[in-house]
Amino acid sequence: MLPSYPKIAHFKTPESFRQRLRQLDLDPDLPVDDRILTAAEGSPMAAPLPIGPRTAGNRWCIHPMEGWDGRPDGNPSEHTVRRWRNFGRSGAKLIWGGEATAVQPDGRANPRQIMAVPETRAGLHRLCQELLAAHRQRFGRTDDLLIGLQLTHSGRFSRPESSRLQPRIAYHHPLLDAKYGLDPQEDSLVWTDDDLYRLIDNYVRAARLAQQAGFHFVDVKACHGYLLHEFLSARCRPGPFGGDLRGRTRLLRTIIGRIHAEAPGLLVGVRLSAFDGPPYRTSREVGRPMDYTPWLPYTFGFGVQPDDPLEYDLQEPVELIRMLHRLGVVAVNLSCGSPYYNPHIQRPALFPPSDGYHTPEDPLAGVARQIRAATQCKQAVPEMPMIGTGYTYLQEYLPHVAQAVVRAGWIDAVGLGRMVLSYPDFPADCLETGRLHRKRICRTMSDCITAPRGGLISGCYPLDAYYKSQPEAARLKTLKRELKSGS
Repeated sequence: MLPSYPKIAHFKTPESFRQRLRQLDLDPDLPVDDRILTAAEGSPMAAPLPIGPRTAGNRWCIHPMEGWDGRPDGNPSEHTVRRWRNFGRSGAKLIWGGEATAVQPDGRANPRQIMAVPETRAGLHRLCQELLAAHRQRFGRTDDLLIGLQLTHSGRFSRPESSRLQPRIAYHHPLLDAKYGLDPQEDSLVWTDDDLYRLIDNYVRAARLAQQAGFHFVDVKACHGYLLHEFLSARCRPGPFGGDLRGRTRLLRTIIGRIHAEAPGLLVGVRLSAFDGPPYRTSREVGRPMDYTPWLPYTFGFGVQPDDPLEYDLQEPVELIRMLHRLGVVAVNLSCGSPYYNPHIQRPALFPPSDGYHTPEDPLAGVARQIRAATQCKQAVPEMPMIGTGYTYLQEYLPHVAQAVVRAGWIDAVGLGRMVLSYPDFPADCLETGRLHRKRICRTMSDCITAPRGGLISGCYPLDAYYKSQPEAARLKTLKRELKSGS
């Protein structure tokens, strides 16, 4: 029998929610304010946030999300533009990357992911301008708004032409190779050093395009099992891009240094998985990790304990954040794990995505784990502005916790991903009225993951009328029935 955890909507008051946290021994990690404070009442979320030479007008951030609704040539579609307008109207003053944007065609996570290549310059400019216009119309000013573009190569999870994996890997990971059916002897999948130097050139080209399109910063993505994150664990890779921490971070550091040199004035941030973990088995049962015991001490993760990779170890992540600060990175957006092989760690939810498994813990434990790790990183490198992740599962109590952790200095800003797909003006409602529309709150149903995994466009199908009216909505219902029946 599958375990049952109480839904957040079951808790009608902050005190009843605190009681649940005390039952789970999580109350030290998840402080809960009694009510949502508005900007006029001095909400910590309304405080300006200095980031490099600029200042974001508040402490709400919109996370970059992987879009599945661009055009085949890598330009944004009208679906994409609509999402960016919503980001502009959200009330958040820090738009962290907006969208995962591939720097070259073979790095797309799906055939409809947007790209930062010369042919998409006008499309990227339009996204930036539409967001600015929406924000200006809603709030009257944009001088305190920071907009970034996330630059990525999907590496092991590249699917540029269809749903079929076409991986480009940093090294052969024995468990991930087995999980995704890769031949551990097939070295043509592994990047050569010469290939990486050409990739670096394309990251720099993409950054210059972003700057020309009007973005204030770029996010050099190093999280969630994608390429630059995978290199952080490439201990077994020979040559300049593997081995010790200096070697494993060389690709990331070189890209950042080149961007600073060749796109002067463009700010650089990094979205980082502060810790990882072994991959979990895909099933309709309670999730359990693949057997990692033959590989102990575990050398295939970043930020994990070698003798127990289910537990994190922040020694190397903290050292990397210090390196990034010395390199002039203006902020780090902290995440963890991967949506592909351990989603309950990366994206706590009660309902699993189609390629996942049922959560092996109350998702509140996953939220607390991320907040705890981010707090430890912030305490270790207080001079680096940091954004926290993993809050959406808190639902009604998200702003209650966000206020408390920002007030305490545990983190500098709180990022929203899934929540702004269902409830785009969540930050504005918090700061303006201190009240939420309960029927718009993301309940982590995971349809925004299941739909794209099935080749459908990105969006919140349960709560956004726009997506309910799309033909893909009926296809999603069919897909979910098939998954439930096991067909």
